[in-house]
Amino acid sequence: MNMDVDVAIIGLGPAGLQAAIHAARKKVSVVALGKSDSSALKKAEVENYFGIPLANGQDLLRIGREQAQRFGASIVEEDVIHLTKDGDTFKIITENDLEVRSKAVILAMGIRRAKLNVPGEKDFLGRGVSYCASCDAGFFRNRAVAVIGEESEAAESAILLSEYASQVYWVHRELKVSPRMLEKVAGKKVTMVPGDPARIVGEGSVTGLELKDGQRLDVQGVFITLGAKGSMDLALELGILPDPSGKISVDENCRTEMEMVYACGDVTGSPWQLARAVGQGSVAGENAAKAVRQGKA
Repeated sequence: MNMDVDVAIIGLGPAGLQAAIHAARKKVSVVALGKSDSSALKKAEVENYFGIPLANGQDLLRIGREQAQRFGASIVEEDVIHLTKDGDTFKIITENDLEVRSKAVILAMGIRRAKLNVPGEKDFLGRGVSYCASCDAGFFRNRAVAVIGEESEAAESAILLSEYASQVYWVHRELKVSPRMLEKVAGKKVTMVPGDPARIVGEGSVTGLELKDGQRLDVQGVFITLGAKGSMDLALELGILPDPSGKISVDENCRTEMEMVYACGDVTGSPWQLARAVGQGSVAGENAAKAVRQGKA
């Protein structure tokens, strides 16, 4: 099966769906591909988005998908396994051998959060387990939390969470942060806990973190900060190289180094916030559609 479109968007998270909405409103043909289950927003609660006091991430994704379809975008729930360029046309192959040819591509694949891979991590995702302190710190006011990680992201997360939580435990093995960063942490209500996590426990939501040495931390939140990387395989196949920090570089119009290729959302770097993803998605969708209509990037 083949499909020819003006704009193909890879990713069904908030950035990809917003790009689909804006591109489709410009009256160009649009398809957005991916798995909606892969979006980190799906299991999140949102309280810091303009005009919405509190929202369920799954509901936002459903509404965004319906909006994109209402404006004429097609949605394909299939993973993209190949992305190449043939002359002036981009060729996309999905897991079920659907072939999509497009004039422009928007990369909105998000990032893969590094997993701890312990019992309870998956079960309590969105119910106490988080991979993003800047996204979820506000939900843990006056609660005890644990931060797991060795590098600067963990330190920064611990510092941020100390402004909200009643107690922050920083669980680590071998610290890989600067003395300056450790000084910043020392001035906060953060307790250093050397050790290896064994399991996350709870009933309905997180109630504790157990370590391999038998120690148990009574916490209501566990923030896993082991790093994150963009889903870069497709970008690399196309010939777009990530920068040293692992993100795709874009200009103010969300254009990448390759003509007619745009990127938006978490794949372009932090902060990993809904508002930023949506804002970049609108810019990428608008400019990709405009470029197609004008016949240039």
